[in-house]
Amino acid sequence: MTVSVIQFGGSNCDRDTVLALSELGVDAELVWHEDGLPEGTSGIVVPGGFSYGDYLRAGAMAARSPIMDEVRDRAESGVPVLGICNGAQIGCESSLTPGAFTTNRSARFQCEHVYLRVENAETPFTERYDEGEVIELPIAHGEGRFEITDEKLTELDDDGRILFRYCDESGNVTDAANPNGSKENVAGITGTSETIAVMMPHPERVSLPDIDGTDGQGILRAFAE
Repeated sequence: MTVSVIQFGGSNCDRDTVLALSELGVDAELVWHEDGLPEGTSGIVVPGGFSYGDYLRAGAMAARSPIMDEVRDRAESGVPVLGICNGAQIGCESSLTPGAFTTNRSARFQCEHVYLRVENAETPFTERYDEGEVIELPIAHGEGRFEITDEKLTELDDDGRILFRYCDESGNVTDAANPNGSKENVAGITGTSETIAVMMPHPERVSLPDIDGTDGQGILRAFAE
């Protein structure tokens, strides 16, 4: 498969993502947003960074780039899409997934490792984990607090569309383990199709054993498969 990793002005995790996928044997390439998606694209990653400096609000400007219309069209045809950090914010702003990401409860940029509990291990992004498994991934965001209506959150929960929740090392979902104030500790969800997912933590930063561990490798492998 060929994965297109979209670059916007301000993206800074694009090359990291290409390297992480390439190390897993995936054909991944950088795609500048003005150039549009290559015809042979069979997977799409909207990577982290600070597209357009997060002016207005995180992801708002990139979400209105013409390439995101292409992303929506490809997603509707079944092409898997993964939005990471700023890519998650862009995904919500583009209505690929519901809800919104807004300013952290601390009102500060936070860069640290967090624990995640796998809530649904039967999605294309989590099938390499067990339900309830705890993994450790880094976050790096100032607007990572997930917000959504109570009604819509219940719908996501009932439909198994919550991928991860912030937790402690033992898997307990507590307020103390919630780094940014996300509603009910939600860290990642799927869209209306299970082949669309967004998440705030960075799996690509923990996929190479010589750098910082491999807890995120399962997400990228599952996505590729």
